Amino acid sequence: MLNRKHLLGIQDLSRDEILEILDVAESLQEVSTRPIKKVPTLRGKSVINLFFEASTRTRTSFEIAGKRLSADIVNISLSTSSVSKGETLIDTAKTLDAMAADSVVIRHSSSGAPHMLAKMTRASIINAGDGAHEHPTQALIDAFTMRQRKGRLENLKVAIIGDIAHSRVARSNLYLLTKFGCHVWLCSAPTLMPPGVEKMICENSELVHVTHSMEEAIESADVIMMLRVQFERMSESFFPSVREYFRYWGLNRERVNRAKSDVIIMHPGPMNRGVEIATDVADGPYSVILDQVASGVAVRMAVLYLLLGG
Repeated sequence: MLNRKHLLGIQDLSRDEILEILDVAESLQEVSTRPIKKVPTLRGKSVINLFFEASTRTRTSFEIAGKRLSADIVNISLSTSSVSKGETLIDTAKTLDAMAADSVVIRHSSSGAPHMLAKMTRASIINAGDGAHEHPTQALIDAFTMRQRKGRLENLKVAIIGDIAHSRVARSNLYLLTKFGCHVWLCSAPTLMPPGVEKMICENSELVHVTHSMEEAIESADVIMMLRVQFERMSESFFPSVREYFRYWGLNRERVNRAKSDVIIMHPGPMNRGVEIATDVADGPYSVILDQVASGVAVRMAVLYLLLGG
């Protein structure tokens, strides 16, 4: 079992902890292939999915993961919670604590919201995305998919391309991949690249490379990870037009040919087809995007199992 109560981010996880989660996820993958996709591992445990931001993949896969482990699942969204009536997150935390929930999976628009919840409740807190800070389970899913397709996590060239400035997925992947010696190439429009982002990983900053040239980022890459342009987090225009963005930072077939012949193409979803990725690439032979979705259930089963003690 993990020697921790919460999963708040990737930054403070060790390599061994990451590998333990991935190994357990691999063993739990088999459950999803059974005629009856259920094991009694977390029978009697309660998991609350507390989502203050829109989500399809993350919330659904956490719900399916919990149900496949026989946990009792309660889904709460912003529109159905008392937050819509003015209740603070602190009061929500106290309410959930009074109900003796075993685990709370939280997605929130404010960075640090899961950390605050962890201090105010006895439940095990899982960060399902907080602002532009972290999205730990998505990085674990990406690592799981890479390891299955590449046979290793170590020493890969991974190009992460898109809206770096607003991406919690980029940050969590940066923390995780550099722990395994991967060279991570960050590429975006200058307006979507936070200044000094390579210094984010103090001990492994030499593994992080920043470029605005997509061709340079993709050249001989083992993995290309495209990121969605997060228009909902933008209060101003960061580039002239969608057409201009795709021209310089969109992934098309011609650009894919610059990568290694066995490259895999990833996207955490949801995709903006024709903005950051062409349809024929998203649905093409190098794409493992649906593999990531399938892996999401197994990885989140592993996280729930390890944190709640089976």
